[in-house]
Amino acid sequence: MQKRTLKTAVMVVHDLAATAAAVVLTFVFRFQDGALAERLQALPLLLPPFLAYAGLIYAWFRLYRTKWRFASLPDLAGIVRAASVTALTLLVLDYVLVSSNLYGFYFFGKVAIALYWVLQIFLLGGPRLAFRYLKYARSRQSQARAATTPTLLLGRGTDIEIVLRAIESGSVKRLSPKGILSPRADEAGQMMRGVPVLGGFRDLEQVVADLANRGLPVRRLVATPSALAPESEPDDLIARARRLGLPLARVTSLGEGMRDAELAPLEIEDLLLRPTVAIDRPRLENFLTGARVVVTGGGGSIGSEICARAIAFGAAALLVIENSEPALHAVLNGPALLHAEAEVQGALADIRDRERLHAIIRDFRPTYVFHAAALKQVPYLERDWAEGIKTNVFGSINVAEATVAAGARALVMISTDKAIEPVSQLGVTKRFAEMVAQSLDAERSGPEATRLIAVRFGNVLGSAGSVVPVFKAQIARGGPVTVTHAEMVRYFMTVREASDLVLTAASHADAEGRGDTGDQRAAVYVLKMGQPVRIRDLAERMIRLAGFEPGEDIEIQVTGARPGERLNEILFAKEEPRVTLAGIDGVMAAKPVFADRAVLETWILRLRDAVAAGDRAAADAVFEEAIPDFRNRAGAVPNAQPGSIAPPTQAAVAATA
Repeated sequence: MQKRTLKTAVMVVHDLAATAAAVVLTFVFRFQDGALAERLQALPLLLPPFLAYAGLIYAWFRLYRTKWRFASLPDLAGIVRAASVTALTLLVLDYVLVSSNLYGFYFFGKVAIALYWVLQIFLLGGPRLAFRYLKYARSRQSQARAATTPTLLLGRGTDIEIVLRAIESGSVKRLSPKGILSPRADEAGQMMRGVPVLGGFRDLEQVVADLANRGLPVRRLVATPSALAPESEPDDLIARARRLGLPLARVTSLGEGMRDAELAPLEIEDLLLRPTVAIDRPRLENFLTGARVVVTGGGGSIGSEICARAIAFGAAALLVIENSEPALHAVLNGPALLHAEAEVQGALADIRDRERLHAIIRDFRPTYVFHAAALKQVPYLERDWAEGIKTNVFGSINVAEATVAAGARALVMISTDKAIEPVSQLGVTKRFAEMVAQSLDAERSGPEATRLIAVRFGNVLGSAGSVVPVFKAQIARGGPVTVTHAEMVRYFMTVREASDLVLTAASHADAEGRGDTGDQRAAVYVLKMGQPVRIRDLAERMIRLAGFEPGEDIEIQVTGARPGERLNEILFAKEEPRVTLAGIDGVMAAKPVFADRAVLETWILRLRDAVAAGDRAAADAVFEEAIPDFRNRAGAVPNAQPGSIAPPTQAAVAATA
């Protein structure tokens, strides 16, 4: 943080010195003799207030948000806008105040102001571009020395250029691009930043053989997002790469500039989803820049990604609350947080511990709290029902009350699509926690009031207990792949997409929804998850992507539904009125539906008594009274009755996660 402040101070000093130089040079170039001497004599009086004003203008146009080594056209555009504002200010002052009230003549004049504008842009932008070029030249030399892996890049030109820039800047290391394969025929034969386009994906074997004959054996393939789009036939590409025995990596974070470009092994799940929703990055930067963020359950799959995204979008401070020491250690020592310029803290704490939770959140003074801590595995919660209530209900209440007591702007509770017409302990405990949050939210209005919202979504690929890792492990063992019900369908999202859309929903609740009255504003947000996926179809495609044939090489077994499962997921309750979110893609919303606060308090007391007595029937009676849909579990799979269960096997947990 101190290093960042020092760098910003150096940039500020440079820009103010450049501004002073632009003014002085303007006078030197434009005027001579007595006219020049008169203007230089007035500089000590006029220059200090102008420099202070110019500094504010530069800060307004965010000239200090980008490091010089990454200076680009958007940064140059900001410099042009800032210089235009300062030049226009000089014009107004010169023609309205100075000439008529002080000197009786134009101190600058139109020609001098135009000259100042040009000099100001040159003196602000030139050093930035020169610094970037020097860094680029040095990185090219370092990259050439470190490039040890001959690589083919796969994808369209726009994506490939970003990857090449990332390699040149050093954010992607050890790759030596020898050629490009593009799905677009019109790009064949072109050069991209010195690397030739050698053909299309169907030419992969021939291109690899030709390069090997020239003494350039390809050792790695790197696929951009456009290479994995359905129209590019990625299944065929993977099959070709496997026949050649070449490792295939994918580019992540491509849309966020070369500073964030990363490589990751290509996983089967990367091909299983629809195109992800485009994220409004400026909106999230405006929302989180300078914010102090708390994430409960920050060591989990969703919690850790929310931590990383909050830092990426400019949060000034982050507190990770986690009750698992290994999980807390892992997230704090991950690359996203370990090298963050923001203040990052971790706290070992259980959200069931009300006093400790209140103390931690109060001392941190958060702007936003993201509540991702929960027990989520359906089969285990059907058996250990009391633990689910302690964490998902009582723990959530602790987090909500601590957030309000600390005066945070908003609490965002991570919920689930299983909370609607719930048929499981996971769903009903999450729905009850939503109702408590909505009740607290309705009691508060005005610009300073704490917002409390819930965000629902379905299964997250790659999360703990997700079906895809389980299927992959079963395929690796040679099968069988187990599915709990042949007709079961689920929604799926990536961890990154889910986290970004959670932040997008939170930004709406914090801004557009803050001034509304409690019965009008949105309180439940649901992420658009595309079309649900049939679990059996998912298993069959994964088997084929692994190079096998379902039913012949690897069997698919239907093991029977587990307690608390249902065939289809539901996004909104029938009684929840929808809210239109103008200009927000990927997120839907509904107005709150909840019981009176006094009634909720009665239910909470009864739940505490039921848990203390170990009386599941009493707890279910409270849930049935609070959430009438829970009485008739019509959505549940037939013969999936709650009760004592054996530990779930293989995909049983995954299909219900």
